[in-house]
Amino acid sequence: MSSLVRPARLNRALLGLIGLLLVAAGGFAVATHYGLLSLLAPEASLTPGTAFPAPWIWYAVAAGAVVLGLLLLRWLAAQLARKPKTHTWRLETDPGRGRTELAPGVAVAPFVDEVETYPGVHAAHATLAGTHDRPALAIVVSAEQNTDLAVIRHRLETDGLPRLRRALDLDTVPATIEFRFTTKSSARAS
Repeated sequence: MSSLVRPARLNRALLGLIGLLLVAAGGFAVATHYGLLSLLAPEASLTPGTAFPAPWIWYAVAAGAVVLGLLLLRWLAAQLARKPKTHTWRLETDPGRGRTELAPGVAVAPFVDEVETYPGVHAAHATLAGTHDRPALAIVVSAEQNTDLAVIRHRLETDGLPRLRRALDLDTVPATIEFRFTTKSSARAS
């Protein structure tokens, strides 16, 4: 289910870029301090002159800091977006006679296999969360670029989800469906 961790690739790229910039800036500062680079004099001040900048510069810096802070908070919030918490379902009517446990991944595996056979679907992932009394299903469908998502959604609502509800012996399973487009073509012919 690592594909449910949405910003993983972007995070690695941004963290790598920021890391390289920080290493380069640190190397530049150390090399300048020890005189290895003659681009700047080691004893030179950081800013020319001693006068305060114009007042609008402070506002621009503050606005830039606020925008940067909001972007970083959004990035941090994206890190917290994880797959729903799953629990092993205990299906017992008489605990004295034994109990039946159902792992959520096992319960949705046939459903996922079925969804992956739909025309235009490249891959599918599903997470069954909650308890048997309050289930929740999160579905992520990776579809090919030219696929009609309404057709996939209709197949889910008329075929896949009713079959899953019958298999789990549930009246209703609240589901969220997330569609993603992929540039990869399906290995099977549709």
